[in-house]
Amino acid sequence: MTTFDDRENAYENKFAYDEELKFKSIARRNRLLGLWAAEKLGKSGEDKETYAREVVRADFAEPGEEDVFRKVKADLEVGGVACSDEELRQLMRRFLVEAAEQIEATR
Repeated sequence: MTTFDDRENAYENKFAYDEELKFKSIARRNRLLGLWAAEKLGKSGEDKETYAREVVRADFAEPGEEDVFRKVKADLEVGGVACSDEELRQLMRRFLVEAAEQIEATR
C-alpha cells in the first residue's frame, strides 16, 4: 500500500468517525431535549422516558432538526408551557454540545 492509500484510508476512517459522532450526538440531544420537555409537561417515570423516545423518533420524519423543534414546540404549547422559539433553539444547541461531550467522555 502506498502513502497515498494510507492517507485516503485515514480520511475515510475520520469521515466515518465524524458522521457516527454527529448521528449519536443528535440522537442524544433529542433525548435530552425530550427529557427536559417531559419534565416541563409534568411527566415522570416511564411517561418521561416514553416521551423522550418520541422526540428521538420525531427526528426521522424529515432531514434537519425542524421536525423535532415543531414537535416539542407544539407539545409545550398544548401543555400550556411558555417557551419562545429562540429559547427552544438555544436549548437544542446547548443539549447538542452536552450530548457531544457526553459521547466523547465515554470513548
